Amino acid sequence: EVHLVESGGGFVQAGGSLRLSCTGSGFTFGNAAIGWFRQVPGKEREGVSCIATAHGDTYYADSTKGRFAISSDNAKKTVYLEMNNLKDDDTAVYYCAVEERVKSAVSACVGGLEVWGQGVSVTVSA
Repeated sequence: EVHLVESGGGFVQAGGSLRLSCTGSGFTFGNAAIGWFRQVPGKEREGVSCIATAHGDTYYADSTKGRFAISSDNAKKTVYLEMNNLKDDDTAVYYCAVEERVKSAVSACVGGLEVWGQGVSVTVSA
């Protein structure tokens, strides 16, 4: 059974930084697309950043380019999302998601993925 555990959410002032972690089990970590998505009540879910772990292909939403960085540690089966220069618009619940054998980070973030974590809350105060 695929299982994802997210951590690292919290409260931060605008301009600050947070690092989210997503540790997976129950799937072939090195041959999957893993991504971070966020959702605010009343708005559509947004693909924030995704990575295809087989070759490191990455995708970033326009709103996060230059501020967020996604990386994977295949040995630890963990994907990180480093979020810098946070803005109040980044406030949301962030979800980690995964699907095996997806090679494209773009299609992962745009199309969504198969298995989802519980989500962590990120609140940025202006």
